[in-house]
Amino acid sequence: MMSERLRVIVALADAFEGAAVYDGLLSAGFDPAWCSNVREVGDAMRAQPFDLVIADVSLALDGRLQSEGRARNPLTPIILIGDPGSRPVSWSGRTMHLTRPVDQAMLTCFVTMALHQDKPVRRSVRKRVNPIQAVVNGVPAHILDVSAEGLRLELPGGRRSVLPPMFTVRLPLADLAFTVQRRWTRSESNSAQTIWYGGALSQNRASIEQRWRIFMDTLPVVSEGHVSLVG
Repeated sequence: MMSERLRVIVALADAFEGAAVYDGLLSAGFDPAWCSNVREVGDAMRAQPFDLVIADVSLALDGRLQSEGRARNPLTPIILIGDPGSRPVSWSGRTMHLTRPVDQAMLTCFVTMALHQDKPVRRSVRKRVNPIQAVVNGVPAHILDVSAEGLRLELPGGRRSVLPPMFTVRLPLADLAFTVQRRWTRSESNSAQTIWYGGALSQNRASIEQRWRIFMDTLPVVSEGHVSLVG
C-alpha cells in the first residue's frame, strides 16, 4: 500500500547531515527517501511519486538530477542546501535556499511551506519602498515592499524568525498593528542571516485594513537597488 504521507526526496551526500534531515522529516510526519548520490536519486524518483526534493547544491547542479526531476514531476519544489555561487540551479518548480549548518526547525518550516503553500496572485501593483521598521511577533524587521493586500518583510535569521502561518506586524511609525497570513518565504543563499517573507493582510477589521492602505499610499516608490538592513 502506498504511504499517505507526503514523500520527500533527500539528496545529501554527507552521512551525518543526511541522517539528521531524514530523522527530522520522519519525526515531522513526512515520508523521506534519503539518497547519497545522483544515481540513488534517480532510482528513488522512478520508484514512487514524490512531492518535494531537498538537495545539496553540488548534487542539484548535476544535469542528470535536473533532467530526472523535470521528467518525473516538473513542478516539484526544491529546497537547496548550500550556496550555488554563480551557477544557478535550473529547476522547473519553486526553488528555496537554506545555508549550512542546517537548522532543523527552519528546514521543517520550509518543507511545510513548500508543500502546502503557493504564492498568491497579486491583485494590485507592488510598490518598492524605503525599508520601514516593523516588529513581527516581537522580532525587529523591515518592510521592503507593499501592496493594498500585503507586504514583503525582511527578518534576521534564527529560530525566533521562523514565522507561523498567521503572525502580527506592528508599525511604530504609523501606530498600527495588523495580522498577516504567511504566503511564501525565502532564505538568501548568500546571506544566512536574512530571511524574506511575503504575506497578505488577513482577519483584520475593515478599519485596520483601510488605515494600512492609507499609510501605503503615502509611501514614495524607490528603485530596485537595496542593501539588507538586518543581520
